[in-house]
Amino acid sequence: MKKKVLAAFLATTMVFSLTACGSNAASDAPADDATETPADDATETPATDDAAEEAPADDAGIDKSAQKIAMITDSGDITDESFNQITWETVCAYGDENGVEYEYYKPAEDTDEERINAIDLAINEGATVVVMPGYLFGPAIAEEQDLYPDVKFIAVDVTEGDLVNLAGDSVAIGSNVYICSFQEEQAGYLAGYGAVKDGYTKLGFLGGIAVPAVIRYGFGYIQGINAAAEEMGVDVSVKYFYGGQFYGDENITARMEGWYADGTEIVFACGGGIYTSAVEAANNHDGKVIGVDVDQKPVIGDCCVTSAMKGLHAAVYDALDKYFSGEWDALGGKSEQLGLTQGDYIGLPTDDASWGFATFTKDEYNTVLEGIKDGSIAVSNDTENNPSVGSHVSVDYVE
Repeated sequence: MKKKVLAAFLATTMVFSLTACGSNAASDAPADDATETPADDATETPATDDAAEEAPADDAGIDKSAQKIAMITDSGDITDESFNQITWETVCAYGDENGVEYEYYKPAEDTDEERINAIDLAINEGATVVVMPGYLFGPAIAEEQDLYPDVKFIAVDVTEGDLVNLAGDSVAIGSNVYICSFQEEQAGYLAGYGAVKDGYTKLGFLGGIAVPAVIRYGFGYIQGINAAAEEMGVDVSVKYFYGGQFYGDENITARMEGWYADGTEIVFACGGGIYTSAVEAANNHDGKVIGVDVDQKPVIGDCCVTSAMKGLHAAVYDALDKYFSGEWDALGGKSEQLGLTQGDYIGLPTDDASWGFATFTKDEYNTVLEGIKDGSIAVSNDTENNPSVGSHVSVDYVE
């Protein structure tokens, strides 16, 4: 996730609102200390108070004028051009389309306590639905769900194993909570398969912290590489490394410089802002990069061949729509892992502007996509054991 943070977002003690009245100050600042939201901000087109007041109750009896959606950011912010930003833009889109007020809150620090404080503030300021992106919210949900039984909590990239309270105890998911994660291994498979079919034979995987989602991306990538290499009968080598962080720095960039100088042609950069190091090195060596989570071509530029995407927008939008349609019972208390058998939650970008493959065609891509959907192509989600590969693939797991 690119650290291109605008000046308006630098004060970590601030919580911002994008309603018709402009942005509200943080929990520790007076309410009249508001600042105007820049007109060119990525989160423009806020819901208006008038729209919220005029929204009628729907057939299920939910009065939208009495509702408010709050999004809490994780350790990043809504300008990260990845997870937080796409979640926020989805909240904005849903609120604007349905006349529902919305606001976002940035915790003062990257701690469970501050995420809890941000949730408390959002609910005290009228939030009836709280949307949270990322596994970091597990403890906050575990602590808050019983305190606010009338508030609905929607969290993406969170699993039941993440619901551990501050005392370290596992907590059962409440009926007012819906959490989902993704089958990232399918997206990684598609990216790896496409890269080898496109002619790349020296590949790399740069992961952030080795959490399950990142591991699934990486192991799926290896499986896709192996499948294409076996089909084509070509020898492929892969360098595989976890940076242990979700941001790029001089050390990560130096490592990537070494990879590209040593012949690596393309790197799947999977771990938030760590991609900046891969991109910097790729541009210095005429190398290529594969983006993650969302279509990163507009951000990374021409060195981005494709992006292994998961349907953040679809997951958040669908969950909000279930609630506001009076169908929360279909979601409440559930944990889902979304993949291609559940819907269009996984894929590569197919717009011409983002299709950076030279020889791998969209028809070939769709054939593989359908194979995963119908189960004829099996992609393992095992994160404990390195994926097996055939004689055409060698993987160097760098410590």
